[in-house]
Amino acid sequence: MAWMKSSTCALGAALLLAGCSFVSDSLWPSLTGGDPARSSAPARPQRIAIQPSAAEQAGSPPALGTSQFQPQPPTPATSTGTFVGQKLEQLRNDLRRLQGQIGQHNTDLQQSRNITIQNAQRYHGTVAAINARLQVGTTPGNPVLVQQWTAAQGQLDQINGDIARMNNLANLTAADSAMAAFLLESTRAAYGLSGAVDEDHRQLAILEDEVNRTVVLIDRLLNELSDDIARQSRYLAGERGNLTTLSLAIKNGQLYGTSLASRAFGVRPAAASPAALSSSSVAGRRPFVVIRFDRPNVAYEQALYTAVSRALERRPDATFDLVAVTPQSGRSQTGAVSSTAARRNAENVLRSLTDMGLPNDRVNLSAMTSAQAQANEVHLYVR
Repeated sequence: MAWMKSSTCALGAALLLAGCSFVSDSLWPSLTGGDPARSSAPARPQRIAIQPSAAEQAGSPPALGTSQFQPQPPTPATSTGTFVGQKLEQLRNDLRRLQGQIGQHNTDLQQSRNITIQNAQRYHGTVAAINARLQVGTTPGNPVLVQQWTAAQGQLDQINGDIARMNNLANLTAADSAMAAFLLESTRAAYGLSGAVDEDHRQLAILEDEVNRTVVLIDRLLNELSDDIARQSRYLAGERGNLTTLSLAIKNGQLYGTSLASRAFGVRPAAASPAALSSSSVAGRRPFVVIRFDRPNVAYEQALYTAVSRALERRPDATFDLVAVTPQSGRSQTGAVSSTAARRNAENVLRSLTDMGLPNDRVNLSAMTSAQAQANEVHLYVR
């Protein structure tokens, strides 16, 4: 808990918020009881700017393989005139055709790699331009940045198309692998044919070795294709999350960083249902972040992003309790209106966390009243 307290002090513990989204009240159990510890004098809001590193801003294309897969053609041989010699020539021609297909697959693979790298470089160039503009400051919802963001999304779609082409190439290579296995069995079976001379068996041994090398080459090609597809898929999923976070930054006109999903890489425990969170689960606990709603239209996302990012850096498997806090009121009608507003504020915080890349199953929702709160608040606790 020491790291939570130190981070809370670093953030000043008090942030400001306004929100207006809506989720069904069935998500929010009513809580009463102990309030988190709080100072008598609320701290002034503290904006903590977290800037992405140069690698995060510029980005880098996915790491792809560099191997070439060019088979060696079969060794030329003179026909012996026997039936086995004719069979040998037929098998040798089948191997040539198979190797020609493998050579074409190799050409297609190298072209796909080059296209993927070019698409990724264009994408990261667009994202770098957006980050550079956000770095120096801009207006919320800048239409130029919105247009660039749309272009970046289209460039990610092109990378997704590159993955589809590689998947198709992997399917074709798998079919060639089956053909190579059949050709190897046919070559070995030819040893049992009658009417062969010693030269036929010598050539069969050479052909068997060449087919074996082709089988190994195809296996290596399939393995590298599988690795490339897996790397690109992980890269694409990560950049989708980063792009979602970037859209929130453009909306608010301020730079955050990469998606929180990239920091949430630990084993994720199952999230408790909202109803499972009771007053005893937060009573006596100090909130990691306190967001106060004592004024309209207050920016809170940057400090919230910083707090959650640091929490996930220290505890990648952390989950969070998001609590809507309503001041106690003597008038039931006023209290009901305030409670609804507090819950909507908390829902807005949840939406911001989702846009920043934090999965919904990492956040538990609840609501409570507080005799010490002077305005609606949202408290964030780390488990």
